[in-house]
Amino acid sequence: MKAIWNGALIAQSDDTVVLEGNHYFPESSLNRDHVTFSNHHTMCSWKGQASYYSLLVNGEMNTDAGWYYPDPKPEAENIKGHVAFWKGVKIEP
Repeated sequence: MKAIWNGALIAQSDDTVVLEGNHYFPESSLNRDHVTFSNHHTMCSWKGQASYYSLLVNGEMNTDAGWYYPDPKPEAENIKGHVAFWKGVKIEP
């Protein structure tokens, strides 16, 4: 699977975890040239606290476009170390 935004490959992996219709990519598959820090956090009642990444491609910022659970609750342990995307990031085979 590939995660693409603004014409750039953000992540690619044959080993994503699908949860709630989202492909979670291993952190090791991220193209760090385009992934940058975000201070944003949200809370999921069953997965725990989510942290976010922003994307920077060709001078354009996609704020909080990737999320991950650094310390997920036991029910979501299978997505630890994985990142999912939204906000216009295309997920394709």
